[in-house]
Amino acid sequence: MKRLVFAAGILAFLLMGQAGIAKTLEEVLKEKGVITEADLKEVTAAKPVAYQPGKGITFTSPDARFQLSLGGRGQFQYQYLDKDDANGPAQNTGTWRVRRFKVYMGGYAFTKNLTYRVQLDVAKSTSILDDAWINYRFIDEAQLQAGQFKMPFSRGELTSDGALQFVDRANAVDAFKPSYDIGAMVQGKVAGGKLAYSAGVFNGTGQNGTRTTNSGAWAARAAFSPFGEMPYSEPDLGNSKNPLLSLGANYFANTLKRNGNATFLDTTTTTPAYSGTAGWLGKAAANTAIFDNTERVDVGTYGFDAAFKWRGLSAVGEYFGGKAEGQTGGRNVHSRGYYAQAGYFLLPKHLEVAARYSSVDPNRDRTQDLQVEVTGAVSYYFVGHSLKLQGDYTNIHKQVAGKQPTDDRQMRVQAQLAF
Repeated sequence: MKRLVFAAGILAFLLMGQAGIAKTLEEVLKEKGVITEADLKEVTAAKPVAYQPGKGITFTSPDARFQLSLGGRGQFQYQYLDKDDANGPAQNTGTWRVRRFKVYMGGYAFTKNLTYRVQLDVAKSTSILDDAWINYRFIDEAQLQAGQFKMPFSRGELTSDGALQFVDRANAVDAFKPSYDIGAMVQGKVAGGKLAYSAGVFNGTGQNGTRTTNSGAWAARAAFSPFGEMPYSEPDLGNSKNPLLSLGANYFANTLKRNGNATFLDTTTTTPAYSGTAGWLGKAAANTAIFDNTERVDVGTYGFDAAFKWRGLSAVGEYFGGKAEGQTGGRNVHSRGYYAQAGYFLLPKHLEVAARYSSVDPNRDRTQDLQVEVTGAVSYYFVGHSLKLQGDYTNIHKQVAGKQPTDDRQMRVQAQLAF
């Protein structure tokens, strides 16, 4: 615990020195209500070179036909894991990490309707390419995007890791997300952004993966926000004067081939997140003979979500259900997971407290495989998501067949700087 307090002190000291980052005149006017967000964007875009904290530096050509933004985000973390000794002595660990360090470039070319984005996470040792896509807007209601990006599934996953109110996402999101994949999708917003939709086809092989068969995946999502468009950011940093509500539903389907005891590999290099060791399908198939080796398995996953914000209060929750069925033996696995979290600003726009409950049951037909996480968090936002310090404490309850359940305790402190 002393190490955790010491780490928090160092990070807080470093960040306090940055709390006085200068703001542009336009940003000050926007905060005081003299100009709107739309005015701020218009003034910023009109400058040949402009900078906004967290949004990078933007270059605009004299004829305004081309625009390029360069920026990045770093997350610097200390984690201490106090492991339960229920099944014998366990080694506790304390680790400093560069959790993420992302750099990106994006903008538009030839016309503002043709946008692009490339993002790398250079903190990774492999698969550092996250986003690499182009998008053409015919009208707001109809756009076409192609390349590598997150499949339209799960509000928690579609929310940027830089816009979270905890140090990281819920374990239910990590277990069910398809995350990054290569493909194409149509998307749009209608009724002034109150209804948003997206649907696409993908390789279905995960980040930077390519197919070795002619199978593929598809995914679709719709979100309805009756009181106006609701951004994908967890805390209510804007201290919303009017309530905001968003209701979402999504589904994706894929076919994978089982290769080995607990591996689903239908790609040259990677596997989807949900079929890996942290995913519901990977956990359910581990050390069992549910599916035959080399058997093709049809996977379908659905989810529902709801999010709410008002006057510093925010709440979000999701429910997931998954099914995998072997094409040869006809055996199947049913899985479910969910999480609910809420946060409130004790000091508007700066000091927030939050709590979360998350559960994953990778195989509903088996006992003693549940994993539950209960988390409490405190965050201080010096300059919104551009400069913040977060800390959380989690009790990780795991059930393992034939052993005593364990309750590990995880403590994390993380500083984020977006530039």
